[in-house]
Amino acid sequence: MDSDDEERIPLSQRPEWADVTPVPQNDGPNPVVPIAYTEEFTETMNYFRAVYLADERSSRSLQLTSEAIGLNAGNYTVWHFRRLILESLNADLHKELDFVENIAKKNSKNYQIWHHRRWLAEKLGPDAVIRELEFTRKILSLDAKNYHAWSHRQWVLKALGGWDEELDYCDQLLRDDIYNNSAWNQRHFVITRSPSLGGLEVMRDSEVDYTIKAIIAHPENESPWRYLRGLYQKDTKAWVNDPRVSSLCLKILTTEKRCVFALSCLLDLICHGFEPSPEFKEAVNALKSSDTETSSSYLGETVCLVLEAMDPMRANYWSWRKKHLPDVIAQG
Repeated sequence: MDSDDEERIPLSQRPEWADVTPVPQNDGPNPVVPIAYTEEFTETMNYFRAVYLADERSSRSLQLTSEAIGLNAGNYTVWHFRRLILESLNADLHKELDFVENIAKKNSKNYQIWHHRRWLAEKLGPDAVIRELEFTRKILSLDAKNYHAWSHRQWVLKALGGWDEELDYCDQLLRDDIYNNSAWNQRHFVITRSPSLGGLEVMRDSEVDYTIKAIIAHPENESPWRYLRGLYQKDTKAWVNDPRVSSLCLKILTTEKRCVFALSCLLDLICHGFEPSPEFKEAVNALKSSDTETSSSYLGETVCLVLEAMDPMRANYWSWRKKHLPDVIAQG
């Protein structure tokens, strides 16, 4: 019987379960806060405990775990026993993938489902790649920030392969939503991990151009600003000396005016040795409010003061950055 049937026949009334004695849950003689389980749940788990304690790895036990999971998809013991049964029966794991997909429709953030899915993929090996990538694609189309789906997708790529179209997938996600920070994160994962792209050093130049276009289109979007910095994570000197980065900051500051991320990027550049031209000083000074005063000619201090006023939620942070500017300068 399928657990989704409208009219459930109690296990006690099914002939195939007549030889099994249910094992009730033992809450002790005086449970403090007894849980009000439904009759269906109580009966299902009583029979499950019976087959689990007997280590009965049979077709009916497998079906029973299906019903138990349908009632509570987060029960680790049920999933664990199900895997033991699947192995003992040498079951069709492709069919099991169908079962998981059905359960995931209403439980896409349930850890046990993803743990079980990885176990299946490990068993199936490279044959599972296409289906696993498609499965996560479906989940992410409904919830673009589903951490479990992203984690599983990255594991599939690393363990089983399937890199060829992943960068295109990231590009499509960003075309659909340029603010999708998970897609930006995945893009960085791909260019740094894919064995076919050559690594960050090879991809950096084209990725910088790609990111700059995204920033110019939406300067208020923090994700590409973070991504741009990540492209130079192991080479700060290259970041400071790349004229495209400083030119981007200047362009945004002179056109968009109140862009916290452009100012923040400029501040970081200055703190790492960038020497701003007079154009930068003019752009930043134009952002100062009438009550903003500074006795220092050092542009970094002015940037911090502007950020304190422009970004009040993090005013204390920018104040802290201002106080530590001399230390940064001293470190060169």
